[in-house]
Amino acid sequence: MVKRRTSYLLSLLYVLAGLHLLWFLLALAVNKPILPGPEDVYRALLRLDRSDMLENAGYSLFRVFAGVALAMLAGLLVGLPMGRSARWNRLLDPVVYLTYPIPKIALLPVAMLLLGLGERSKIMMITLILVFPVIISVRDGIRAIPSDAYDVLTSVGAGAGQKFRHVTLPGALAAILSSIRVSLGTAFSVLFFTEIYGTEHGLGYFIMDAWQRIDYPGMYAGILLFSLAGFILFLIVDVLEAVFMKWRR
Repeated sequence: MVKRRTSYLLSLLYVLAGLHLLWFLLALAVNKPILPGPEDVYRALLRLDRSDMLENAGYSLFRVFAGVALAMLAGLLVGLPMGRSARWNRLLDPVVYLTYPIPKIALLPVAMLLLGLGERSKIMMITLILVFPVIISVRDGIRAIPSDAYDVLTSVGAGAGQKFRHVTLPGALAAILSSIRVSLGTAFSVLFFTEIYGTEHGLGYFIMDAWQRIDYPGMYAGILLFSLAGFILFLIVDVLEAVFMKWRR
């Protein structure tokens, strides 16, 4: 286990070093203020006010956490009956497939009109982006569970609650975590877009504010922090998988 973690950390360091080398070479090739080198960006990062950056990062992470939590809850509530009941699947499947292709970012003006310019519209947009992949993944994950798994528990006298806990929920959770991994990149893109409207807090606001002030090192410093926030969320998903899905090991 320790050897595997060490190998994983080393691979991350190699990739990080390679990206920084590529960044350094691109900055040399461009040789313009619009693309500062890594050393200039890290100096700008160190000059940032820590309390201000923690506040901005806190707002962004709260919005993503809230959106992911709501998407997981809604995805379970809709995906579970679709996966376990052919009748519910026939009823809800057309609704999901007709609404899924709608470009959710186009609904941002509608969300702002209905929910205002504050936190609710931003969280709702992230939820809308994530909830449909979660619904479909939960449904497909549950439908992929072999019926033999339930038959074994039935033979030992397990009730519906025990079947849900030991078979259905693990199958749904595996699908949820996989879909969240795939969707987090899109969620952060939507978060950045929503944070440039009607707010003075968040990493997206900070990046656009630095861009408007022609503070390019500060802008790239904000992009680094935005990437770090996404990386932290990916690690949290891995931790959740390790805690709640030990059987995968």
